[in-house]
Amino acid sequence: MDRFLVVDDHPLFREALESAVRTAYPKAEVVEAASIEEAMAHIERRPGFDLALIDLSMPSVRGFEGVLRVRARYPGLPVIVVSGMEDARIVAEAMNCGVSGFVPKSAKKGELTDAIRRVMNGEVFVPATYSPPAPASEKSGKPKKQDFAERLATLTPQQLRVLGMLRQGLLNKQIAYELDVGETTVKAHVSEILRKLNVASRTQAVIETTGLDFESILGPKR
Repeated sequence: MDRFLVVDDHPLFREALESAVRTAYPKAEVVEAASIEEAMAHIERRPGFDLALIDLSMPSVRGFEGVLRVRARYPGLPVIVVSGMEDARIVAEAMNCGVSGFVPKSAKKGELTDAIRRVMNGEVFVPATYSPPAPASEKSGKPKKQDFAERLATLTPQQLRVLGMLRQGLLNKQIAYELDVGETTVKAHVSEILRKLNVASRTQAVIETTGLDFESILGPKR
């Protein structure tokens, strides 16, 4: 049985999302959550959801923070962002977070149902009217991967070690213990890492570095 997670703080919209899911998959199991925290608790208790539909604007999260938390913790879970904001830059940023689809709340039920089916089939969905803004790589004249690699190269060896531990999900106090430094020092390293990588949060830093061979980057242990 297909299992879906619907995440929105408004009951009426959760109901609308569930209705769209059941139109596409009548026998599906649909679990509702009113917050990112509740959603993550559902996933922890019963892993194996096939798709999550997440509202971008909810209490206790700012911007893409909630989506990034889910993507970092459960990278194998496909996510469709459903948002009242339709600006092309918002859509582009959502896709940069690694989501599988973006559907504006103004979309008709048929479009939402189509998005669900297509993402479940392994496709990526964006509105037909979406026109991506010029990528940063065009403005800088460098491919995106090269641009990020150059930013990564500006990190000191200690900052790279901290980043590697962030990728492992360690907390600041755990990193401080591992490196035998103060927690304040770790916080300073994290802030500098985010600044140098030009990302807004530690979670986004983890997403951006997904797939990198950190053993190679860090070199042999001494």
